[in-house]
Amino acid sequence: MAFGGHGSAGMDGVSCPSCVGCGKSIAVSRHVCNAAGRDRLLVGTDISDLDSFAAKIWAAVIAIIFLMFVIAVVASILVTQRTVGRIEEINATSRAIMQSGLDKRIPLRGSHDEWDRVAENLNLMLDRIEALMGDVKQVSDNVAHDLRTPLTRMRGRLEKAFHGGRIGENDQALIGDTIADLDAVLGMFSSITRIAHIETQVRKGAFRNVNLVEIASEVVELYDAAAERDGTDLSITGDREVRVTGDRDLLFDAIANLVDNAIKHGRAGGKIVVACENVDDGAVIAITDDGPGIPQCERDHVFKRFYRLEQSRYTPGNGLGLSLVAAVANLHGARIEMLDHSPGLQFKLWFSAPAS
Repeated sequence: MAFGGHGSAGMDGVSCPSCVGCGKSIAVSRHVCNAAGRDRLLVGTDISDLDSFAAKIWAAVIAIIFLMFVIAVVASILVTQRTVGRIEEINATSRAIMQSGLDKRIPLRGSHDEWDRVAENLNLMLDRIEALMGDVKQVSDNVAHDLRTPLTRMRGRLEKAFHGGRIGENDQALIGDTIADLDAVLGMFSSITRIAHIETQVRKGAFRNVNLVEIASEVVELYDAAAERDGTDLSITGDREVRVTGDRDLLFDAIANLVDNAIKHGRAGGKIVVACENVDDGAVIAITDDGPGIPQCERDHVFKRFYRLEQSRYTPGNGLGLSLVAAVANLHGARIEMLDHSPGLQFKLWFSAPAS
């Protein structure tokens, strides 16, 4: 076997030559040298298979690393999508609860994993909150109902005595004032039960396509005398026809409460404008006055029941008017907006386009 003169280091210190015939690498295992006769004996082993095996190992390692990287990327994408999907389900349920009430629940996938357990706990919490809110509502409704009955009887007896004609003027004035106070209390209880009835959203069956301008015109006509008594100029402007889908009586009550508030809390001898307009995505009604307005820090609280800006509570009213407006707006999916009019306040109700 003939060898070339160059190669890698052999077992006894000489370089590993390559075969002249086939070119394979050979590892030298024995070296016999006859210095006098110039004879050399080299015994070698073919190591080309070892190099090929090492190359295959390196290729396999690289392939495994690449495959692990691909698996890790795919697994992270799947886990991220699954996590984002479950979070979005919780967010969607939360938005539905804020818009429509506590009757919505987070859907379960039946996987019994951590996300299902979180959803179960949140659903149990919502069940508990709904039960507590139901208890509170039931108590308030019962109180309003139970008190309204004896108060109504009391008012009837006082009215009978008022018209009896056997009492003096002072007694008659006293009975008249008592009747007025009873009317205020009965009106408060009626407002409470009406708001509770609206919040149950059972009135949606009475929704019709109505003209908002006609309703606003009736409200302006109803309160025109009260505004004239205070020297206030009450007028209506805007488009001649503004169609919305809703309950006509509830919309009348909401607009009436806003106009009544504008007359009571506006500037004496001022100006109140009711404007109905069609917009691109629906309709808007705006009630604008030039009174003192509502401070920015109070605007998030005025829709609470019995909340009044005048903390001494000596002025007329029970703090339920804007609560009823908020309940009607929520039932109709309308957006409430309060803007500074400098001076005064502009109260807007934005409605969606009516259903065809």
